[in-house]
Amino acid sequence: MSIDPGVAHTSRIYDYLLGGTTHFAVDRDVAKHAFAAYPGGVDGARADARANRAFLGRAVRYLAANADLHQFLDVGSGIPDTANTHQLAQEVVPDARVVYVDNDPIVLAHAHALLAGSPEGAAAYLHGDLRRPDAILAHAAETLDLTQPVGLLLVGVLHVVPDADDPQGSVARLVDALAPGSYVVISHMTNEPLDDADLDLVGRRLDERMNTTNPPALRNRDGVGAFLAGLDLIEPGLVPVPEWRPDGTAEAGRRTPVLAAVARKR
Repeated sequence: MSIDPGVAHTSRIYDYLLGGTTHFAVDRDVAKHAFAAYPGGVDGARADARANRAFLGRAVRYLAANADLHQFLDVGSGIPDTANTHQLAQEVVPDARVVYVDNDPIVLAHAHALLAGSPEGAAAYLHGDLRRPDAILAHAAETLDLTQPVGLLLVGVLHVVPDADDPQGSVARLVDALAPGSYVVISHMTNEPLDDADLDLVGRRLDERMNTTNPPALRNRDGVGAFLAGLDLIEPGLVPVPEWRPDGTAEAGRRTPVLAAVARKR
């Protein structure tokens, strides 16, 4: 499975925004071009990428500590960093089991960093795609017990799957396969007006430069909320990422077009 350094990919652009080192010049160029139209420009996009990553940490810790979840399915996990899902969960429940899923070959190349966890727990990596939920479930069942509650993490992935690929159907298929008491965690960039920024222009610029199987798919608030239809939202509901159960570490004082929520399956 080859890595083309001349084609940008969402996971590497996200790594660049987070201040990582696993990206190419094309990823940096696309990010600078597209996010010039973002609220606060590239610096604003960097701030929201950090806020999104911090939300992941808060959500995983909440589910491990407050919902007593010991299993996680992280779809669109991205390039490993210093606070991956299994590390976050195993700080609270050492026997946590995690399956990571991503479709970027460079994530596969770094998957070893996702597999080193506590002796009591387990971690596995699947080179897969949200648009093929049955394949994800089949492989996840090798590590996770799907008859018991699971935390399904869809953090920063849904806004790169267009409606033509039926992401709502894929999410519904995954949720249907999970046991009652499971949770779904999402974050999603919207295209609703904010601070006079043209978020649809951000999407068009990403699309025109990336030539990827993950074109941008920004949605309005109702479109984001539709992914959680039939589930019970956990307080405070669907809110900007820094506002989901803040712990004092999130950057305050800026409005963001990235929404986040955690919901429970009855």
